[in-house]
Amino acid sequence: MKLTGVGNIVQIEGTCKEVLDKTEWVAIATCGESGPHLVATWGGYMRALKTEDSGILIIPAGYYNITEENLKKNPQVELLIASQKVQGTNTLGQGCCISGKGEVQTSGKYADLAKSKFSWARGALVITIEKINTQL
Repeated sequence: MKLTGVGNIVQIEGTCKEVLDKTEWVAIATCGESGPHLVATWGGYMRALKTEDSGILIIPAGYYNITEENLKKNPQVELLIASQKVQGTNTLGQGCCISGKGEVQTSGKYADLAKSKFSWARGALVITIEKINTQL
């Protein structure tokens, strides 16, 4: 896995890019006063909102109310993605954990992009990638 970037922003390349391009499902974890909180989205939703900057991931946000509140107090977010269509260490099946800073934006260019592609979206979960680790 090759990681490049400027400052703390990490670009997704190599194996993790392949997993991102093939994942069906994405787990999203934040932490709040009540402890860890998980939500999820479809991989295709995230791929539909690709930007020129591969150091940023955009996910359409429908509800994500607890996620939004958690990120206001602690912007740290982790995503877990995987695909059985990508070669892992020993067999088919590779995963990646993506860590970074996130926020739910209800206005601005990323929110507008999400709303233009998904009528149900109230905005976008915008994640600036800081670290990527392979899993499996």
